[in-house]
Parts: sequence; structure tokens; C-alpha cells
Amino acid sequence: MNNRLSGKVAVVTGGNRGIGRAIAERLADEEAMVVVGCLFDEPCPPVSSVERLSFLYLDVTNEASVRAFVDEVLERFGRIDVLVNNAGVIVNKSIDEQTVDDWDRLMAVNLRGPFLMAKYVAPEMRRIGLGTIVNIGSVEGFMVNPWHTAYAATKAGVHGLTLGLAVDLGPEGIRCNTVCPGWIETDLNRTYVELHPDRNLVERELAQMHPVGRIGSPKEVANTVLWLASDESSFVSGEMITVDGARTRKISLPSILDEAYRAKLTKP
Repeated sequence: MNNRLSGKVAVVTGGNRGIGRAIAERLADEEAMVVVGCLFDEPCPPVSSVERLSFLYLDVTNEASVRAFVDEVLERFGRIDVLVNNAGVIVNKSIDEQTVDDWDRLMAVNLRGPFLMAKYVAPEMRRIGLGTIVNIGSVEGFMVNPWHTAYAATKAGVHGLTLGLAVDLGPEGIRCNTVCPGWIETDLNRTYVELHPDRNLVERELAQMHPVGRIGSPKEVANTVLWLASDESSFVSGEMITVDGARTRKISLPSILDEAYRAKLTKP
């Protein structure tokens, strides 16, 4: 199937690279007209063969920028059927090292951004009587890595925003869900791995954290977003859908016991 979004217009924030780029291209593959909102001081990769993909300037933290972006999309395409709130930033600092500016920046991009986008897109969805909002949350909305206090707080907020939007907008034909990625092979996560002197060891242990035996790819997150954006999920709203290879469903064990269990599973 390559036409599940035929005739629809989709907006993806922060879609110039990584998970956002994979989402934008996947929606375009299914015949949606996709508009990527990104800061032009961030490099936007070439669109290659994807003809239904375009880029517009967008600062999700700025209300005037959001309003101008939505107006431009409507002027070009006349409607917005799908909104994917993907833009996000992260800070790796302990609570005493975090500055108020750090906190405010994460809140502005990760939480105020989705709020502003929904605020200005929802009336257009209401006008056509249907629409789908997909927020990109994180498994860190309900479990947390060290030094990610502010990031986790914003993602928990996104999950709450999703619930509120699903309840408030549902009667008007608008659904809202959140996709919660786990460890995904992105440039950002790859940078963390490359900081370690034994990259192979890190990659092996990362894979072992996931019951499926590997980490995820941006396309796998994009496939989930596509399903939520399509009519195939027409009775799904207010959900936090985790895409993490069952990592968050596995009870942690001391590494020596975990290794013994794996050895037993693989014994001939």
C-alpha cells in the first residue's frame, strides 16, 4: 500500500533529520503532501526523489512564527489533515548544573511547541471535520535516564497534553496520540556511543537491553506514525504507543544473571 494518505496534507515539525526526517519521507511515500517545519540554521538534507516534501521556516517556540507557518501551509495547500509534533531538544545535566535558561529552552521547544502547533492547526482540522495529531513523546515520559530531569519533565508533559487534546478535540473528529520511541539509531544517539572507547561493547550491551535483540531504526518509528496518521487507526485516540523493542517491559536484572539467562536460551 502506497496511498494511505492520498489527498492529505501533513505537517512535521523538526523533520529535517533523524526520526523527523524518516517520518516526513514515510508520509510522503504514502502520497501525503508533507510540509516540514524547521529552523533554517539547521541543515536540511536534499529531498532526493521525494517530490511531495517541502520545507518552510518554523520556530515552534515563537507564536508569531507558528501562526505565519500555518497560514503559509494553508495558502499553499488549503488544508492540514495531519500534524506531527516532532521538534525537540535535550540537555544532559544534573539538576544543580541545569540553568533556568536550560529549563526554559526545553520547555519552550518540547512542550510549548506542540501546544502552539495544536492551537493553530486544530481550528483548520475542525473546519474540515477531521484530523490527526501525533506527538513524539519518549519512553522518558515514564522512565528516566540520568541527567535528563528537564527532558523527562517535558516528555511527561507532552503525554498529558496528548490526553487533553484527545478528550477535548475528539467530539470534533480530531484524534491525538503519542509515539514514545526508545533507543533509536539516530545521529544524536550514535554520538553517545562513539564517546565510549569500546564502541562494539556499547552496541552489544544496548542490543541486549532490548528483548528483540537490537535497537530501533527511525523508519520503525515512522511506520507507527504513519499508522496513527492513517484511517487504519480511526478508533485510536489518547494513546501512548511505545516503540522500544519491549525494553521498558523487561524487569532489570544484574548483568551476570541476564547473561546467564541469555546463555541458557541460546544453548543447543
